[in-house]
Amino acid sequence: MNVQAASMHRYLDYQGQLLSPLPAWADIPTLQGFYRDMVLTRVYDNKAVALQRTGKLGTYPSHLGSEAIGIAVGRALRQDDVFVPYYRDMPAMWARGIAMEKNLQYWGGDERGSDFAFNDQPCRDLPFCVPIATQCTHAVGVAAALKIQGGHHAALVTCGDGATSKGDFLESINCAGAWNIPLVFVINNNQWAISVPRKLQCGAEFLSDKAKGAGIPGITVDGNDIIAMYDIIIKSLDRARKGKGATLIEAVSYRLGDHTTADDASRYRSEDELQQAWQYEPVKRLKAFLVSQSAWSEDDEKHWLAQCRKIVEEAVERYLAIAPQPPEAAFDYLYEQPTDDMHPQRDAIINKAMRMQGGRHG
Repeated sequence: MNVQAASMHRYLDYQGQLLSPLPAWADIPTLQGFYRDMVLTRVYDNKAVALQRTGKLGTYPSHLGSEAIGIAVGRALRQDDVFVPYYRDMPAMWARGIAMEKNLQYWGGDERGSDFAFNDQPCRDLPFCVPIATQCTHAVGVAAALKIQGGHHAALVTCGDGATSKGDFLESINCAGAWNIPLVFVINNNQWAISVPRKLQCGAEFLSDKAKGAGIPGITVDGNDIIAMYDIIIKSLDRARKGKGATLIEAVSYRLGDHTTADDASRYRSEDELQQAWQYEPVKRLKAFLVSQSAWSEDDEKHWLAQCRKIVEEAVERYLAIAPQPPEAAFDYLYEQPTDDMHPQRDAIINKAMRMQGGRHG
């Protein structure tokens, strides 16, 4: 890690030992729940990579190593808040209540995977954003609308460290500060912008320093410590809901996998660096703390892993059973209202499909 441990907000050291008293909300049942969440999303991640390797999923961005950030984000947001995710945010979306098969559907190339709902109830969260940093501008618009509408709601947007070099990001934090809107930025500083290491992206010691120019608070947090992550996020969201403005959180983590399944990180980073990063990873750290409190055992681990595999396999079965989209779906999910020239093109696709299927369609 490029950031000194002493400079980060954290409760657990790398061995899972307490550095300071736990916050009031951090009781053992809550932390056990966080641990279960992280283990489940890691089992899911391994399965998703395997599905891509066997041709059942498209290019997939692993979240291996950032589980603490995602679960903290997802659990900290209220249902009536708005989450604006980037592409490595499956854990947060799952914690928000989005079904696993929806995530698989999206990465399988089916935009119906972006039709989110909380337990069949519509939600206001935005779909995944793959273009780098553009979701930050969307989040500013969302938060500005929340402010105009009134009420005690907030928006939260995530991005990677590479996104902080983009104009979209810098314009967004500038507007957030100038307009005093209820928005929380969370940077997943996983040390790599694809193959560009953090030290070559920016001369600042902390990415959170970029908040100074925008006139908003900037905080650096140990992104592998879910207790610290959740604590800072709930405080920042509370501040936003009370009308006190935006906050920028830099969550220091490490990308343990490739950038995506189309990448080979061994071409640009050393095995020694990767093995060192595995010593800091979030799942291992929280488990060590729970074990030290006699709040987790190997029997618990075996039982939960078996449950996780069952949950994930059932989600995969539901995903694989989804009927494919009709050809004309290529025209859907582009505009709220189709343009005039799209109608005849769509009709032509439908007619061609009917001819190929002997007059049957749908």
